[in-house]
Order: sequence, then structure tokens, then C-alpha cells
Amino acid sequence: MEVNVFNLSGKETGAKVQLPESVFGVKPSDHAIYLDVKQYLANQRQGTHKSKQRNEIAGSTRKLHKQKGTGGARAGSIKSPLFNGGGRVFGPQPRDYSFKLNKKLKQLARKSALSYKAQENNVVVLDEINFDTIKTKNYVSLVNALNIADDKTLLVLPAYNNNVYLSSRNLKKAKVIVASELSTYDVLNATKLLLTTDSVKTLEEAFAK
Repeated sequence: MEVNVFNLSGKETGAKVQLPESVFGVKPSDHAIYLDVKQYLANQRQGTHKSKQRNEIAGSTRKLHKQKGTGGARAGSIKSPLFNGGGRVFGPQPRDYSFKLNKKLKQLARKSALSYKAQENNVVVLDEINFDTIKTKNYVSLVNALNIADDKTLLVLPAYNNNVYLSSRNLKKAKVIVASELSTYDVLNATKLLLTTDSVKTLEEAFAK
């Protein structure tokens, strides 16, 4: 798939770049995407939820009233789950939600997500990107020039660029990552995928391994 290349002013440079079919032209696997996104979200969970069981409640173990003759239930400790303030039955306990996925499956998921973006014409390629200063308005000017200010954008850089990253950090609809950190979730969560010509080469090399 061939797409036009834009500069920071939002104008076409006249050049074109070929999006590699091995990355942007595969047959998408929805199940692979589902598993990869599920793993990503599971890994974000802290798993520190905790409720106290009966043996962890601070309280007296004295029998509340005599066994017979009250006309009520045979109530034991005040820590019983039946009473307000008692222990919780089968409550949440700390646990690790993470799980492993096959490397090839994760690659297929990322390529599937990128292929969907290419099919929907939501991939924008820049010749290069660099800001002299760290200012939010630099990134705002870029998305305005490309007419995608209202879209959620994901900018993929070939290598870390401090000025670009910090210039986008205050914007809710903008995220900047390096190609090596690309995740299926980030690609699908964005409306527009911004790449540089070097990013395209980096992704092609990464998925060729």
C-alpha cells in the first residue's frame, strides 16, 4: 500500500512511501487482537484488592447469647459474616492477573491492528518530526496542520525524542511512543496512526525478526 508523505506544515512533500504488506497488509486476526488486548489490560491491574475474612476481624469471640431459650438463631462470634462488621465470605484476595502469550501470536495481533488502520486509511506518514523547544503548541500546530486535531492520535517514533514526547504529554488525545514499545491496544485506541518514514522501516525490521 502506497501513501503520501507529509511535512510538519501538513503539506504533501510529493514523495510516497510503501507500507510493507508483511506488516500493514496481513489478513487481520480478531481473536489474536482480543487475546493481546486482554493481556495488556490484565497487566495494568494491580491486583491489590483485599477484604478481611472472619479470622482477620478484630472483635470478641464471646458467644453472644446462650444456645437455647432466646427464640433466635444460635449466634456465635460477633465476627460471623452474618453480622454487620463481620468477616466477608469468599471476598477478593490479592492476586496476579498477568498471563503469557506466544510471541508469534502477539506479533500477529500487532500486525492485524496495523492492517486495520491501513485499510481504514487512518495512517499518516511524516517525512520527519522534531521540535526545537518543548512546547505543547508545537504538537497542537502539527495536528491542526494535518486536520486531525479532533482525533485521538498515536505518534510512533523510530527512537525516543524528548522534545516531541514532552510537547504532547499535556494533550489528552495524543500519545507518543517509540516503535519498540508499540502495542495492539495503543494502535486500536487511537483514531489516527502517525508514522515517520524511519518508523515504517523500523517496524518492518522489527516484525521481520
